[in-house]
Order: sequence, then structure tokens, then C-alpha cells
Amino acid sequence: MGLMIPFVKAHGYGNDFLYVERAHAGERLSSDLARDMCDRHRGVGADGLIVYARTEDGAEMGLWNADGSAAEVSGNGVRGLAALLLRETESLNAVVSIRTDAGVKQLTRTDRFALRQTFRAAMGQPAGLQVVSIDMGAETVSAVVLNMGNPQCVVLGPLPDDNRFHQLSAALEHHAMFPAGTNVAFAEVETPGRVVVRVWERGCGATLSSGTGSCAALVAAASFGAADRSADVVAPGGAQRVDWVTDGVYLTGWAEIVAEGQWLR
Repeated sequence: MGLMIPFVKAHGYGNDFLYVERAHAGERLSSDLARDMCDRHRGVGADGLIVYARTEDGAEMGLWNADGSAAEVSGNGVRGLAALLLRETESLNAVVSIRTDAGVKQLTRTDRFALRQTFRAAMGQPAGLQVVSIDMGAETVSAVVLNMGNPQCVVLGPLPDDNRFHQLSAALEHHAMFPAGTNVAFAEVETPGRVVVRVWERGCGATLSSGTGSCAALVAAASFGAADRSADVVAPGGAQRVDWVTDGVYLTGWAEIVAEGQWLR
């Protein structure tokens, strides 16, 4: 029998991840493991792979996108890991700290129903916030760029149709302005308290939701689009609450564990 790797699968609003403890990952390169396990036809299927090790107060983690590229952090990804770490813990207000390549993210559980757990996550301060004009060849796109622990590009205005969303998102992800690639969000302010988004994640493509993308969309919309600094950010997978306050951006939403098993290789 080949290598057997225990895994857990969880998602937040359809943004799904596989979780493997570092001790079980073996000597395989995590990028290769991510490509194989995240393949939706030949593997388990997910938007990304998180390899983690438990710590006294939570965990430390590394994140790889479905294409095998490394990423700094994921809002839905850290929330799913928190749900995994706390699934045997009864305390409603339990707190975990997760060390990522974008720093420590502290999550407080605020609700629980069976395997679905809701968390308020401290996602840190946005950095490098500015409006830029991006030359796309046939057109120039006005966008808001910033860093939410990972690179973000937000286009404010009416949401694009499917064809434009896919074409423009893919072009922006790999644009020369972003040598390390970027996540992309299109954000429309419906009311000051409601921002509707479509998200495209670097190394993965279109996703049903994005935690850091929702944070970036709110920061961009509050800065340049007349949104409130606290609002519901609604992606195809559902609405998350984003609060941009003095000490940083807080993301509130749920994650649930949906499967666990053995990856056979």
C-alpha cells in the first residue's frame, strides 16, 4: 500500500480547503501535494491546501493554492482551521491564534451549530491603499490596490458579466503591475451597509467566497465608494460581516467541517 495522508476538508461559504497536519504530510513538497489533492477531478478537490502544526494557543500554518503556488493567508482558510482546532471544545467564546505568513490571526468563536462555527477574526491593518490606473492594452482599468496580508486589486462599480469577469480577472492576476500576482475582487456598493462582490483568487481562479477579498473590498468601498466602514460583503457563497475599525479589520463569518479521510498515494 502507498502513502496514506489523513486530511480534513472544511469550507467557509463555499471557499474550501484541505487540512493536513505537518507530521502527516511526509517529505512530499507541499506544492505538489496541493496540486494533487486539490484537483477536483483526480483528487479530493479544494481551493487550497493548509498544512498545519498545533501550538499551545492554536496552530501555525502554511497555505498553498490549488495550482501549487504558495499564499500568505486566507480569511476563510484560517477560519476553517479554527473550526478544526475547536471542534472538541465546548466553550462558546474560545479563542485561537493562528500563525500565518501574514502574521498572527486571532479568532474568537461567537456561535456554534453542530459542525458550523462562527468566528470573529482579527485580520490586521490594510497597507498600501491607493487608486491606480492599469493599462490593459485595449483599455485602462481604474482599481484600488492594497495589501490585506496578501495582495489585493479591487475594481469598484457595477459587477461584470461572466465573460468579462473571467477575462479581466485572469489578466489582472498576472499583470506586470503585480509581479507576485494578485487577488482580484469586483465590488458594487448597493447601499452603505451592503457591498456585493465577485472574487478571483490568485492561483485558483473564481471562488464562491474570499475572506481577505471581502476585507479588501470593504476597505476599498469605504475609502472610495461611499460604503460604511462596517458592512455586509456579499459574495456568491453568502454574506460575511467586515468591520474596519481603529485597530484593524475584523471579519465575521462561519466555517464548517464537511469530511475527513485518507489521501492514498
